[in-house]
Amino acid sequence: MSELPETLRDNVRLLGDLLGDTIREHEGQALFDKVEEIRQLGKTGQEVEDAEPLVDMLGQLDDAHILPIVRAFNQFLNLANIAEQEYYASAEAEREDGLKAMLLDFSATYGKDELATVIRNLSIDLVLTAHPTEVTRRTLIRKYDQVVNTLVDRKRGNLLAYEQDKHHGRLHRLVEEIWSTDEIRSERPTAVDEAKWGFAVIENSLWQAVPDFIRHLDRLCCRHLDQCLPIDLQPLKFYSWMGGDRDGNPNVTHKVTKEVLLLGRWMAAELYLRDVHGLGNDLSMLHASADLRARCPDSPTPYREVLQDLRRRLQLTLEWTEARLRGQVMVQPEGVVTSREDLLEPLMLCYRSLREVGLPHIANGPLIDTIRRIHSFGINLVPLDIRQDGERHVQVMDELTTYLELGSYKDWSEDERQDFLLAQLQSKRPLLPVDWPMSEETAEVLATCRVIAAEPREILSHYIISMAQQPSDVLVVALLLKECGMRWPMPIVPLFETLDDLDRAPEVMGRLWQLPWYKEYTDGCQTVMIGYSDSAKDAGKFAATWAQYKAQEKLVKLSEQHGIQLVLFHGRGGTVGRGGGPVEKAMASQPPGSVRGRIRVTEQGEMIRYKFGQPRVAFASFSTYVAATLRATLSPHAAPAEEWRTLIEGMAGQSLEAYRKVVRGHPDFVPYFRSLTPEQELNLLALGSRPAKRKASGGVESLRAIPWVFAWTQVRLNLPSWLGTRQALEYALTEAPDTLQDMIENWPFFSSFLDLLEMVIGKSDGDISGYYEKQLAAPELHNLGAELRTDLAELEALINRIKKQDAVLSGDPVLQKALEVRKPYVDPLNYLQVELLRRYRSGKDISPELERALKVTMAGISAGMRNTG
Repeated sequence: MSELPETLRDNVRLLGDLLGDTIREHEGQALFDKVEEIRQLGKTGQEVEDAEPLVDMLGQLDDAHILPIVRAFNQFLNLANIAEQEYYASAEAEREDGLKAMLLDFSATYGKDELATVIRNLSIDLVLTAHPTEVTRRTLIRKYDQVVNTLVDRKRGNLLAYEQDKHHGRLHRLVEEIWSTDEIRSERPTAVDEAKWGFAVIENSLWQAVPDFIRHLDRLCCRHLDQCLPIDLQPLKFYSWMGGDRDGNPNVTHKVTKEVLLLGRWMAAELYLRDVHGLGNDLSMLHASADLRARCPDSPTPYREVLQDLRRRLQLTLEWTEARLRGQVMVQPEGVVTSREDLLEPLMLCYRSLREVGLPHIANGPLIDTIRRIHSFGINLVPLDIRQDGERHVQVMDELTTYLELGSYKDWSEDERQDFLLAQLQSKRPLLPVDWPMSEETAEVLATCRVIAAEPREILSHYIISMAQQPSDVLVVALLLKECGMRWPMPIVPLFETLDDLDRAPEVMGRLWQLPWYKEYTDGCQTVMIGYSDSAKDAGKFAATWAQYKAQEKLVKLSEQHGIQLVLFHGRGGTVGRGGGPVEKAMASQPPGSVRGRIRVTEQGEMIRYKFGQPRVAFASFSTYVAATLRATLSPHAAPAEEWRTLIEGMAGQSLEAYRKVVRGHPDFVPYFRSLTPEQELNLLALGSRPAKRKASGGVESLRAIPWVFAWTQVRLNLPSWLGTRQALEYALTEAPDTLQDMIENWPFFSSFLDLLEMVIGKSDGDISGYYEKQLAAPELHNLGAELRTDLAELEALINRIKKQDAVLSGDPVLQKALEVRKPYVDPLNYLQVELLRRYRSGKDISPELERALKVTMAGISAGMRNTG
């Protein structure tokens, strides 16, 4: 097995040594020796495949030692993640620019003009969501970021001896700070807290990374396509669900949405004010164009005078939003920034003047960075999406029609609903009474619509309907918005989540696009959201993945028939079981014609930090997204051959049957899941503002996809990502082995699926999950566990056979080695978690230290697997 790259290995060793020194200093030599003994036993057990000495050792630990030992392994895994993050970001930066190579290749194939046109029209929407998968406290995230920055600084080749010592000392201090900080949140963050965290990511990383990347892309196009990019280019746009996603989250109210929108405007004004202060210092020039001179004819520093007025408006905006956030009711004063144009007009005046008087380098300095920020972030940093469960809108209409003595909306057929809604949408008379008895839920839906209607168009984006099932689910939202005073056609996005919903999506959209009123409302543009998480939970990963592909294919074809510009919105999670995986593989797996330079994707939880938490990491992520989008647009893979379709359709049927036979059909599955995994105990972690279940009661079907995946990840079985796949592959090998091989070699959609499946299997450990079962599950449930582990082992053997390899991940030796290095640290956390779960469930009192230790094991295993949900 290969070694880790030298730089990465050295940084992991350095951070590990500093952590060891810190433990020795703070906890004593005896505890440090125990940590080392456990680590060595884990390593030896891995080599000889015998964990019994490690388990025996852990069973003899004093209660007082458990928490610091758990913390030691957790923090090592976090520090290893930091070293990896720094290494891959640097490797991306140091390699020959992949984007440049792709531009050269594509310009030769498609011509410079066509490529430049596609780049100018790129629209990559990245939607930051508050889904609760980020375990790590934000105060620790900031310290981890400082560790990354220091590792970067240490690599400078011209450091003097005292500078090397200074960086080493800073790392030691940061590790000591990390060790001395509680890893676990004591309070669950509010929806507003989550939004503030999203704004912090923009302030600390994206604010710098976005203009840096656009400058880089522009430079590449100028040099290699002979065409520079327009100043208003915005290939990457950011949106947010934080404070807008009320699907199953009673904590997101209309008041929260209003507060988050105000916070965004306040934060944007603060950041632009900093930029303008800096520009005022830079733009000290005397020479100016006639247009600029006309505004300040006698000024020796005309640029500063123009910027002074913008600074005044930003300060006014800041003070006004602050007052509103404090609860003061006040009329919006004249001069408050309400649109991008308010910001752009004076800056563009300065830009054009500088170019006109022969100062292009000054024009293309920090000034153009600020202009590009305005185009990318607008007046509230991230326009807000609103998301609501479709049933809530049905409830509103049912209460209303019942009160108006029109009958029960719930009892109407789909045709009756559509007829009523279309008539009301085209009516000039108001439908909502001034005052009528309504439930709290209905009042909240209407209050949200009124908040949306009262805000500037620029700070809002889409209205997303969860569990959309019929055209009326879309029309009813349009009607509620109209009745609440909406003056612009807010894009309404149906979200198709379950297997049945995905299969029905083309029919639903086809009926909508046939309605003249709706087609006029959309102005020929439509976004449709594909749900990856819930469809996989409903049908299993294999069947869901194929259903998603087919739905997208049909929607693309249908949109072309109706003359609709379609944007597919991919609701992906962080893990493979929820649609996660490398961007390149995800984009290469899209049906031909489904991208066309436009894509919308959710980024959530810890993936926001992994992809965008540092400017250099964000820069690399942008480069990957742009390259993948260009490739999927200009060089999409061909549609699957008919024999591939026939085979994968049969495979999906086999997989669906096998998955549901276990998850829905096995009488022991729910009790096994509840006893084996820490699903119930995950509530101890204050992950996010959203409850773990959509409803207060119910079994696995009511559980959200995130805790469903999180729980299986903790026990290292990773079941949601692979259950049912063995049966699919066996079916293919029996029915059409040559076709299967053809699919692997020539269909990126299928080969990417197998690569991700292999990665999941590489992270799984049947022995660990078997230990959970032995200690936590009733004996009568063990047969099911044995079946699942056998299924996993046979799937692993199948993957190796199909890929013609001796072991999983043979084709990715760096990941293989990284998992091997982590295993001696993750395994003890698993074994200790089992013991702590056993004690926690015994009904006896457990000390606060041991409860905290249990929570730290959850965080540590997540860090070791690089995944929560």
